[in-house]
Amino acid sequence: MYKIVLAYPMNIHVFTQNKLKPLALLLLLCSTAFAQKNKSYPASSFPDRVILGFKGDPAYTQAVNWRTDSTITNAIAAIHEGDASPDFQSNATIVKAFSQKVTLDGHQVIFHEVNFTDLKPATKYVYRVGDGAFWSEWFQFTTASDQNEPVSILYFGDAQNDIRSMWSRAIRGAYSKMPKADLIIHAGDLVNHSYTDSEWGEWFEAGGWVNGMVANLPSTGNHEYVNDGTEIRKLSSHWRPQFALPENGPEGLKETAYYLDYQGIRFISFDTEAGLQDSAVMNKQLVWLEKVLKDNTNRWTVVTHHHPVLSSNNSRKSDDWRKKLDGLYRKYKVDIALQGHEHTYARGVNIPLGQNRKRPDGPVYVISVSGPKMSGLIPQDWMDRAAVNTQLYQTITISEDKLSYQAYTVSGALYDAFDLNKNKKGINQLVDLSSRIKAPERAEIPERMKKGLKEEQLKEYNERFKAYKKRKGIE
Repeated sequence: MYKIVLAYPMNIHVFTQNKLKPLALLLLLCSTAFAQKNKSYPASSFPDRVILGFKGDPAYTQAVNWRTDSTITNAIAAIHEGDASPDFQSNATIVKAFSQKVTLDGHQVIFHEVNFTDLKPATKYVYRVGDGAFWSEWFQFTTASDQNEPVSILYFGDAQNDIRSMWSRAIRGAYSKMPKADLIIHAGDLVNHSYTDSEWGEWFEAGGWVNGMVANLPSTGNHEYVNDGTEIRKLSSHWRPQFALPENGPEGLKETAYYLDYQGIRFISFDTEAGLQDSAVMNKQLVWLEKVLKDNTNRWTVVTHHHPVLSSNNSRKSDDWRKKLDGLYRKYKVDIALQGHEHTYARGVNIPLGQNRKRPDGPVYVISVSGPKMSGLIPQDWMDRAAVNTQLYQTITISEDKLSYQAYTVSGALYDAFDLNKNKKGINQLVDLSSRIKAPERAEIPERMKKGLKEEQLKEYNERFKAYKKRKGIE
């Protein structure tokens, strides 16, 4: 006799062999696996999916969103300056929430949002959300400084698939690596089916309480848009109710194209998916982007968008909008572009081989992937470090004169690193630190991926990988 233990989120059932026939046992195991793979996340009276964002100056404001079931119609938040004593609770300031009902997966829920205002710069606060009877736990955050202090950032490429089982270790590992992070950046495709609430449930479960402590700056990907039968796909109904983001983008792109100034850095999110569906939207964004870059008085500029300017597989290299973006980035001295979409890792600069890549006249381009969905890689001349079939997360620290970047595998190994040193004239010097890393470069695609390539694709891959190995000295 042996025991089979089936673990559920709330309880454990133990069955013995002599109580179940083989067919019944098989059906039970299959149904359990299906239930675990398709876990539901019903809303309740208690707040969940608590996540920080921004609706104003981050030195003086902080926004928060959360979800409840439809019974919570008078939502509020409580806030107080950080206090080591528990006695602060009765003196916390109460702020009424803006609430909106949304029907998702056939169920009506309510998303709530509060924008805390009149806060002090560089100050720790405690807060909770609820309705007076049903409360969340107390969370903590620290407002931005009103000076150009160093900023720490976590950056993720596509999470997208198997979020609960496979992406959770990426965000949890990243937070463990950089627990003092000020911001979390997502370069699109946070989930695979943005109309499926359970996938968003997995995404929020993976991040958990971290989302309530560190503000998120997500960008939209193609999987954040939904095909509803019309020619133009629509932004997911989840997006705007569940995220609090700046509303300073072009008309019609609220909370998908936006910028935020944070301690001497301008962060810009560009909605490539909306632009790819409609050239007029793309052109409108490009006009907006140039104004945002031109009027930028910050010392550093970080842009995030889903579709990359430079491809990691040679499939996207001649689109007009990509050339325009690269031109604007060079003209206005953008420092780094954080991207996703291609489910590979690649980092480099748009400078021909043989020229001085240590003095880039444009941004450092990065493509990364944090989830388990993987695609093939065809090494390109712009790349200085690449990886395939590898989940990663990135840590970035920016001070007055240096941007320090590290990419880690989800197992916690340092995989890539570089510094950008900015002189008094605003000119960057790139210091590539990848040669000091002991981890071998993971740029060769697995045999299973090679089998999926057409003959001409495999030939191109072999030729480019051979040239890449020679240039990099890869054994």
